[in-house]
Amino acid sequence: MPLDLTDRFDPDIAARLQDADPASAGGLPAFLEVRITECGAGVLAARIDVTTALLTPFGAAHGGVLAALVDHVLGAVCYPVIPRGAWAATTEFKINYLAPVREGTLEARAEITTLGRRTAVVRIEAHANGDLVGIAQGTVTIRPPTPPTG
Repeated sequence: MPLDLTDRFDPDIAARLQDADPASAGGLPAFLEVRITECGAGVLAARIDVTTALLTPFGAAHGGVLAALVDHVLGAVCYPVIPRGAWAATTEFKINYLAPVREGTLEARAEITTLGRRTAVVRIEAHANGDLVGIAQGTVTIRPPTPPTG
C-alpha cells in the first residue's frame, strides 16, 4: 500500500517539475530528454525515448541509461513532499535489470515507501513499451533547508 503523503504535498513544486522543459534540467537529464509524466504525493514517473545514441554496439540501451533515469526519479520524487529549500540526494540504489531495451520509450515510476526527516526509501519500476525491464530501490538523504545568513 502506498505511503500517504497528501498532507505534505506541495502542488506548486509538483507542477514545476511536471511542466519543466527537459532541456532546462541541465546535464545528463537534459541530454536524455527526461520528461516527467506524473508527479503526485510520493509518486513520480518520467520517460525517455530510446534513440540509437543510447544503444550499445549490441543493439540494447546501455545499463547506464536506465541507471540515470532511476537516479533522476529517485531524488525528484521527494521534492514535492519535503520542506521547500530542502535538498534530496541519492545515497545509494540497486537495480535489477530484467530485460534489454532496444527501442521505444523507457519509463520509470518512483514511489516513496518511507519518509523521515533525514532519509527516504524509494522503490522504482521501469518499463519499456509496456514490459517490465527493471526494478530498483534506493535511499535518499534529505538535508534540511539552510537558514539565510546575514
